[in-house]
Amino acid sequence: MSVRPPSRLRVAAIGFLNPAPLMWDFEHPPLQASLDLRYQINRMSPSECAAQLASGTADIGLIPIAALATTPGLRILPGCTIASKGRVRSLLLVRRAAQRLQALRSVAADMASRTTLAHARILLHHWGNPDVPFLPALADLDSMLQRADAAILIGDPALLALEERANRFERTDEELVYHDLAAEWHTLTGLPYVSAVWSAAPKNMGAPGPSHLGTWESTITDFIQSRDHGLQNIDALVAEWSSRIAIPEQTIRAYLTTNIHYVLDEECLEAMKVFFRMAAQAGALPEYSFSAPK
Repeated sequence: MSVRPPSRLRVAAIGFLNPAPLMWDFEHPPLQASLDLRYQINRMSPSECAAQLASGTADIGLIPIAALATTPGLRILPGCTIASKGRVRSLLLVRRAAQRLQALRSVAADMASRTTLAHARILLHHWGNPDVPFLPALADLDSMLQRADAAILIGDPALLALEERANRFERTDEELVYHDLAAEWHTLTGLPYVSAVWSAAPKNMGAPGPSHLGTWESTITDFIQSRDHGLQNIDALVAEWSSRIAIPEQTIRAYLTTNIHYVLDEECLEAMKVFFRMAAQAGALPEYSFSAPK
């Protein structure tokens, strides 16, 4: 029995602020209409993107890079990433100031990205607390700290927690330390923190299909071109997202232009190699031999 090819390529996209520039052409004219003929965009959490790509319910996904080590055969689309070359703001480990990192007994963790959890495990290994348990939790800082010594926040909830930092202290009189995981990773390795890449399963992208779906090369071009156009329209993105998330416009602009790096360059590829090696050594991921995308 033959399998009917999809009428459009199914794209699992992350629903946070940080991929907004990558999605520009898929959400705005003049290219939105033509791309809508080839791509069906579905938004979800990073971990759900990885799960859909692994299960075959998506053809392309913006996946946490940790999924490359746990889902054999994924193929990276060259060019685009969500990374940071310094402080990122949207990946946090938050602890009570009175408790040292080495003494944490539990960490409540938003499970939205396995990559973030693997980076955190590497850092905790470096800080002398390699076996502290991660407790799955909803991304709410107050409730997380009620059940654990520290919390890991990912994406928009982390950004909102930083915005609420002063208010929370006034409300609770509890002094907290906010560790930016990307900045901590950069301090440890001197390399960027790479969160996610566009990826596809070869069985989805290599088989013959309707001509309007294009080739592997044309798909790469579509995604790189969308990123470039998004970076050229930051002001429009700031205006759009300021009505969706309770963060000042200047913070959104700085986040999209300074905190997040969108080009999968040689430095990011080297960071991925180091990440997979260190994650395996820390027991956070299985061993994985990373090679640069083509």
